[in-house]
Amino acid sequence: MEPIAGIDHVIVGVRDLEIARSNWRRLGFTLSQRGRHIDQPTGNYCIMFPTDYIELLGIVETDGSGHRLGDFLAWREGLMGTAFAPLGSVEEARAILVDRGLHPSMPRALARRIEIAEGTALPRFSLVSLPAEETPGLDCFLCSHLTPELMRRDEWLGHPNGAIGIEGVHILVESTAPLLPAYDRLFGIIQVTTTDAVATIDIGRHRLVFSTPDDFQTMHPGFPLDRDVRLPDIIALELGVEQRERTAGFMREQQVAFSEMPDGSLAVAPHEANGAMLFLRER
Repeated sequence: MEPIAGIDHVIVGVRDLEIARSNWRRLGFTLSQRGRHIDQPTGNYCIMFPTDYIELLGIVETDGSGHRLGDFLAWREGLMGTAFAPLGSVEEARAILVDRGLHPSMPRALARRIEIAEGTALPRFSLVSLPAEETPGLDCFLCSHLTPELMRRDEWLGHPNGAIGIEGVHILVESTAPLLPAYDRLFGIIQVTTTDAVATIDIGRHRLVFSTPDDFQTMHPGFPLDRDVRLPDIIALELGVEQRERTAGFMREQQVAFSEMPDGSLAVAPHEANGAMLFLRER
């Protein structure tokens, strides 16, 4: 049994939650009500899909600068982390990881307060982290939903731009070769493939793509990086859409800056999405 089913959500660190909400609504996403994490200085908006989601995460307390999000935002806004969905319970996934010689943390509880039509709701989660050396190049953890019905609400699952879910995450690293033993161990060697200096890890229907900045530019010609990178760097999020032309038409109507890539995907510039580069492709 494999411990990880795929990507549960990706985290976009933002400096102002309300500006971020406006930006992503302009991109054609439906957002949840604003959430407030309990016993933490952070709040969020979520962009929900049937099996995964995007979390826009911001600091909402003035004394929250010591939080890891504050450290990240001192550098930039953008993609800062990935949460994996366990296959089964988070406790079962942790046991399998321990059997593989890895060192996951004990499960810890997380909850946030959110206002929905029925009143105040308290979505709850169980999280397990791995040491940085066991997931090199990627800030990540396992996330199990204890109350999924509170966030997967019909009114939040439809998006005017036609987006239907996460496809993958692109990470820039100095070199991919040193990463391979760790990810072979975590996901199984059959899930990890390499082409030249690019490493791709298939996790369920999702994928992680690790490459150097030069190789990333080669794979995405005509869409240059528009900022300095500090390796490792989660550079782009790949999303599936129902109909490419519908999505392109929506973006044109909203005057969103995007490029049409040789592989048929639509690439949205990072300045449109709080530092996150988006690739939108027809699923």
